[in-house]
Amino acid sequence: MSVGYHPEVAPSAEAAPQFPPLLTGVAVPTGDDPFEVAVADARAGRSEIGRLYWSPDDDTLRAAVVFEPEVPLAEAAPIVFAAAVALNDCIGALAPPEVGLQHIWPTRVKINGAFCGGFRVQASTTDAAAVPDWLIVGLTLPLTATVADPGNHPDVTTLAEEGCGHLGRVHLLESWSRHLLVWVNRWEDDGYRPIFDAWLGRTEGRGEDVTVDTAEGQVCGTFLGLDEHGGLLMKTGTGARTLPLLPALEAGR
Repeated sequence: MSVGYHPEVAPSAEAAPQFPPLLTGVAVPTGDDPFEVAVADARAGRSEIGRLYWSPDDDTLRAAVVFEPEVPLAEAAPIVFAAAVALNDCIGALAPPEVGLQHIWPTRVKINGAFCGGFRVQASTTDAAAVPDWLIVGLTLPLTATVADPGNHPDVTTLAEEGCGHLGRVHLLESWSRHLLVWVNRWEDDGYRPIFDAWLGRTEGRGEDVTVDTAEGQVCGTFLGLDEHGGLLMKTGTGARTLPLLPALEAGR
C-alpha cells in the first residue's frame, strides 16, 4: 500500500497553501524573495512569530518562517537543522523512492548527488550570547530548470530533473510546514540531539575526508559529527577542530 504522493489529490498550482494552525501564510509578490521580505518586515516591526512567507513562483519553492527565540542566538540558530530534516520527511513522503536527499553542512541540499537549493538564517542580532527578537529561516528548492542548458551544470539539479516533476509548489509547502512543526515540537521536548541525529543520517561525507570553505580559508579533515550548537566536528592533521555554526550561516547569506 502506498502512502506517498498521489497526483489526483494534490492541490492545484493556483490554490493558496493551507498551513497548520500555528503557522500563518503570507504570500509575497511574484518575483520577490520571501526571505528578504520576511527580514524587512521583521526589521520594521511588521512581523510576528509563526508567519510563513511564501512565493507564488512555480519554478522554485521559496519560503521563510519567523521564529521568536527565548534562548541566545547560539542555541536558537540550530533550528535550521529542524527545517532541514523537515525537508527530509517531506521529500521522503512525496517523492519516488529512488530520489535521495543529502545534506551538506551547514545548509546546502543535494538531490541524488547534485546541489538543489538549501537554507538561510538571519536574526535580529549577530551576538551569539544575546537572545534575538526574531530569527528567520528561509528555504530555496529549485523545482524546474532555471538555466538555458542544465546539461552544462551536472553538479546542479532540480526536482523535475530527478523525476519529481509531479511535485508542485503548493503540495511541497504544505508538507514541509507540517513536518517543520513536528520537529520544532521535538526540539522543545527533547533538545537538538534527535534533530542532529536525523540530519546526520542524511548528510554527505560523515566519517570521510571533507574540505570546508571558511572565512579563514579551506579546512580539510575527517567529518566526525556536530557539536551541541550545530558546529562541524572534524579531525584534522593537527588534531580535533570545531567549525562554529554561526559564522558559517553568516557566510551563507
